Amino acid sequence: MKRAILVLALLASPLTAIAKTDAAALAQRVQRVEDYLKIERIQVDYAGYFDRRDIEGYVGLFTEDGEWANEGGSHKGRNAIRAMLTGMIGNSPVPNLANYHIVSNPRVDLHGDTATATSRYVFVTRGPEGQPTPVLSGVYHDELVRQGGRWLIKKRFAETVMPTAEEYRRIMQARQGAAK
Repeated sequence: MKRAILVLALLASPLTAIAKTDAAALAQRVQRVEDYLKIERIQVDYAGYFDRRDIEGYVGLFTEDGEWANEGGSHKGRNAIRAMLTGMIGNSPVPNLANYHIVSNPRVDLHGDTATATSRYVFVTRGPEGQPTPVLSGVYHDELVRQGGRWLIKKRFAETVMPTAEEYRRIMQARQGAAK
């Protein structure tokens, strides 16, 4: 009988070790999936906060020293990002019915408590007859960090693809001139 118990114990030990290893591996895989989804959500929330004119929600996606940049310059820190956004869209509680973002093709690469991500965007405005009109598209390049258990943008570079930054400036200047 003692021999049977010893044999069972010897057989069970590796199974217990395998089960613990499998549980740890599963926990790591689940964490990676959760991290990926949380970062993907940041990419969507970024556009949603901008489109709803929720400046504090938008700014809260960045670290305290986070940076937003494009070909035209850089804004470092939440206060600078808030000022940039307020300068672009104002601080009105009126619902935005003039434009919105479409975000697509998310890609996230996780590196422990840091990550890099890209996504494509299209900025759509109300056309002359009220129809949706795409006016700007590009790629967001993100560096993210987990702080206090929450993923935040450390740096976002908005690369304009179509039209080019110079072409877009001319379009906006012409629209502002026509509106006067």
